[in-house]
Amino acid sequence: MTTTRPDGVPGSGQHGDGRQPPHPTETPHPPQVTDADVEAMSQEQLARLAANLDDVEVVHNANPWPIPGTRAEKRAARSVALWFLISAVCGLAFLVAFLAWPHEYRAPGTPGYIEYALYTPLIGALLGLGILAMGVAVIQYVKKFFPDEVSIQQRHDGPSDEVARRTVIAQLQQAGKDTSIGRRGMILGSAGLAAGVFGIGLGIAAVAPLVRNPWKGGPDAALWHSGWRPVNGETVYLRYDTGDPEEIVLVRPEDQEPGSMMTVFPFRESERGNEHALLNGLRRADNPTMLIRFRPGTVFVPAQGHEGLNYGDYVAYSKVCTHLGCPASLYESQTNRILCPCHQSQFVANEHARPVFGPAARPLPQLPITVNDEGYLIATGDFDGPVGPAFWEMGKI
Repeated sequence: MTTTRPDGVPGSGQHGDGRQPPHPTETPHPPQVTDADVEAMSQEQLARLAANLDDVEVVHNANPWPIPGTRAEKRAARSVALWFLISAVCGLAFLVAFLAWPHEYRAPGTPGYIEYALYTPLIGALLGLGILAMGVAVIQYVKKFFPDEVSIQQRHDGPSDEVARRTVIAQLQQAGKDTSIGRRGMILGSAGLAAGVFGIGLGIAAVAPLVRNPWKGGPDAALWHSGWRPVNGETVYLRYDTGDPEEIVLVRPEDQEPGSMMTVFPFRESERGNEHALLNGLRRADNPTMLIRFRPGTVFVPAQGHEGLNYGDYVAYSKVCTHLGCPASLYESQTNRILCPCHQSQFVANEHARPVFGPAARPLPQLPITVNDEGYLIATGDFDGPVGPAFWEMGKI
């Protein structure tokens, strides 16, 4: 195949100076435009100029609705608006369920258990449906109202020049005009409603933990105490978890070998036969406690002002890491180190569980223990500090 040179002479497909001809979609010489030209152009002209400066050739651009206001166009708009409306309704229902649906724990078979069991599936389903409906609405709008366009653009390296940067806004405005979003009041309204509801929902979800004051009650607030707290002077025993909440196995000192660790939970005689109370004792997040028996000859160094919390070679610490609340449940008896496997915080067990490595900055709270007249290990009080990660108000009480 031969081509014709610019001077009309058949040639080998090259220019007279030996260069290859440009690709049909290339713009070898972009238009030179002055600031005055840019100021005098209309939005549509600026959009075309932006395409030319980007070496973009629009091969095909067809308006999906060349005749505005037809019944088919209105049906398409109502369909998109309906999906946005469904998204908004789901978002509102999510907010109501998130804030008002019963979420406090209820044991199986007790009144309110069904509502409690449905809380997480309900808010999850509503949130998922709302996001799905919004996605369907956006996809439908793009398919039904965006122009059917095919464009070819040459690839260039380096930044755009000043004129290209000034015309890109006009290009975006023209794109909005081509998609007719500006005159779709119903779609804009429903989309704005859906986006607003979800924006409010995300904001409420972010601040919801602050709606209920966890420190209400001052020193008696739940944040300051665990399930080991003495109630009405009743003895709090240390018990194993055998897998059966109603099987009560109390701990004696001789049950544990030197250099070992076991997990214990609180138990009161008044809870015997009470399924809910027994389950709560095992499941409450701040109850799990590690009982450690040191090897013979290990010297225990208590924290200043916290002497007498151990019982001989026995110490008890919260298993909840003071960094982010992971279970610090690994004990190495040779070095007396307690390790949290989540972020590798390490605590020295025979030095009041002070942190020596990792992100944790506070010792594990220690549980005061002793042995009663029956020979069982019991707790003489609650932990000597709040369980779990630190928080701002720790120094107020």
